[in-house]
Amino acid sequence: MHDIKAIREDFNAFKRAIGRRPLSEEQKAQVASLLEIDDAWRAATAAKQQAEAARNAASKQIGAAKAAKDDARAAALMEEVAGYKATIESAGADEATFARQRDDILASLPNIPAADVPDGADEDANIENKRWNGELGVDPPSVYFVDSSPARGGAEAASSSPVHGGGGREAAGGGNEKVFVNPKDHVTLGEAWGLMDFEGAARMSGARFVALKGSLARMERALAAFMLDIHTQEKGYTEVAPPLLVKDKSAFGTGQLPKFKGDLFSTLHPELAQAVMNVEEQFKDVVFLAGQRAGPGKVHSLSDAVSDVPKFSEVTEALQTFLELVEKERFWLTPTAEVSLTNLVREQILSEDQFPIRMTADTPCFRSEAGSAGRDTRGMIRMHQFRKVELVSITLPEHAEAEHERMTACAEDILQRLGLPYRRMLLCAGDMGFSARKTYDLEVWLPSQNKYREISSCSNCGDFQARRMNARVRRADKKIEFVHTLNGSGLAVGRTLVAVLENYQNPDGSVTIPGVLRPYMGGLERIG
Repeated sequence: MHDIKAIREDFNAFKRAIGRRPLSEEQKAQVASLLEIDDAWRAATAAKQQAEAARNAASKQIGAAKAAKDDARAAALMEEVAGYKATIESAGADEATFARQRDDILASLPNIPAADVPDGADEDANIENKRWNGELGVDPPSVYFVDSSPARGGAEAASSSPVHGGGGREAAGGGNEKVFVNPKDHVTLGEAWGLMDFEGAARMSGARFVALKGSLARMERALAAFMLDIHTQEKGYTEVAPPLLVKDKSAFGTGQLPKFKGDLFSTLHPELAQAVMNVEEQFKDVVFLAGQRAGPGKVHSLSDAVSDVPKFSEVTEALQTFLELVEKERFWLTPTAEVSLTNLVREQILSEDQFPIRMTADTPCFRSEAGSAGRDTRGMIRMHQFRKVELVSITLPEHAEAEHERMTACAEDILQRLGLPYRRMLLCAGDMGFSARKTYDLEVWLPSQNKYREISSCSNCGDFQARRMNARVRRADKKIEFVHTLNGSGLAVGRTLVAVLENYQNPDGSVTIPGVLRPYMGGLERIG
């Protein structure tokens, strides 16, 4: 949410800053109309206040006129008060209308990019500012697709030692690069062991779900536990087990609503579920009666057929009840624990000595992936349900930038301890999330794709979310201001599992378990 006072003070600066984001034509028009709508709101507010003051003054005079038994004067004043009341009602309605229009625009616009965020429309303009593969600046392992025929010596290559972590052989040209021989993707590995079941999950839930079994289910749990232990025991984060269902105001607070409603899953309160069933049953009756009226072999639209069907009014009434319950009782499944953790400070005024607040949580996350049709349809890269360890910090404004660097370093530390090659990207203005003012993406190396893929996104949101949640701090001098919020993945557990499988795979189709995970897996050293 943007500060309307700051916009009034320097609209041109706001227009330039928000213009760095890829706005739609509708959003550009909304920005252009913002001050006009705000001026109309201020005028309506002033008119209402003036009318209220005049009404109050006239009301006092009515009492005096009656005391003086001046009935004519009292009657004239009462007529005057009635006119003021009409003005108050009219101006009040205008005030509410303009306030809603202005606030809807402010709520629909993304956060303003920080000054050091590069300009650009999409990921092509992102800037790589760090790369790690055992040490800084080192490229990921080379990928060699080796001919496995005996005549080329491929059989010997295929039976060589593990390709990661102490067992990798040197690259064909010498040096210390680890070589992947015909790397398999995580799906091929997991399904070969019978531990990654996409078909079974699809039969019960559809596409973009998976059932992990045995050692892979244990590895997922081990990764989450390992991440939480590092973040809580060494990095100063407090573990939280938050709600997974939130109301509209919470999803609005962190920026998922209203713009990204289509990316969320919702669930129904029992009363709402019953209302749905009532509507369904009555609608079936209406359709049946409409069909009877149409007669066999005749085709009529439902709207024509039901116009005088008695049941139709009952369906309409039930539908109205349903819609009212939707607004009152709907829950959203959290797409990330950022929503729950950040909203723990909503509608609060905290004291300076409570900061920084650092929280972490391991939760399932739910996303519809509405805009991802046809993308990453194979494997665990883009799922409707996935597990993630989230990091959230609530800070004083002057500490937010340093906290952002610290949070990103905490996520990087997990990758480094796991020995996973990655790079850090500074996102451009057009590629950042809605609520972010600055974002670092961490991208892990996947040998099967021969490229880096996002595994963590760490964002500084400034006071953008705090304004939507009304989360504030009372300074030592009693001044009250909005806090700053930050969030990041520390890490996405499913994608980390994918990266471990692919980077630690062996030529024989097995996978070596990273040393830091073995205590969490009962000492197991290899899968497959």
